[in-house]
Amino acid sequence: MTMQTRIDSEAGLREIYRLPKQRSLDKEVDHLDKHCRDFIGHAPFVVVASSAAGGGVDVSPKGGPAGFVAVLDEHRLAIPDMSGNNRLDSMRNIVSDGAVALLFMVPGTDETMRVNGKATITVEPAVLEHCPVDGMRANVAIVVDVETAFIHCAKALRRGAVWQPDRWPDTSDMATPACMLNDHIGLGDVELSTRALEDSYAQTTWAMAGERRPD
Repeated sequence: MTMQTRIDSEAGLREIYRLPKQRSLDKEVDHLDKHCRDFIGHAPFVVVASSAAGGGVDVSPKGGPAGFVAVLDEHRLAIPDMSGNNRLDSMRNIVSDGAVALLFMVPGTDETMRVNGKATITVEPAVLEHCPVDGMRANVAIVVDVETAFIHCAKALRRGAVWQPDRWPDTSDMATPACMLNDHIGLGDVELSTRALEDSYAQTTWAMAGERRPD
């Protein structure tokens, strides 16, 4: 890529892209109304993007039973933190900067819900009581103060046929995640990596973050 082909300004972008339709701007709200709350209440999956004050970025998937993300009021929501790999990439970003962007998905619905705001990490009992997962109380929650929320169009998920199994790609020629992990770590034993992955999933998929477990 050369300087002549790189676009580095909004003016340069607008030489290629048309202006958005007014409805694309008007659909953005600054709170969680009935429709936003309803969408979030049906979503079993959300992607959390975050950035650090020093410039690092991260995107992290979060999942649970439909409605696992709790809407506390029109301006706040809480995401219970479940067991992960303890790298704390997004958590470290949040305590460093706090800016987050969320993308909620409901299986079978091609539109998604986007929510942007500032996040904090809390162990406040009153908040944790509002976001249990299958009756389990979280030890930690991410609370997002909502700045903007809006429905995102269906084009991307329709192009990718995300909810259409008959259009999913054949993965028989792709390495398994266990094989990828084995090669990246250099364990030298794919079978061992496969067992380790499955054992980890069995032990921690429904565990809450912060629970002390043997290494």
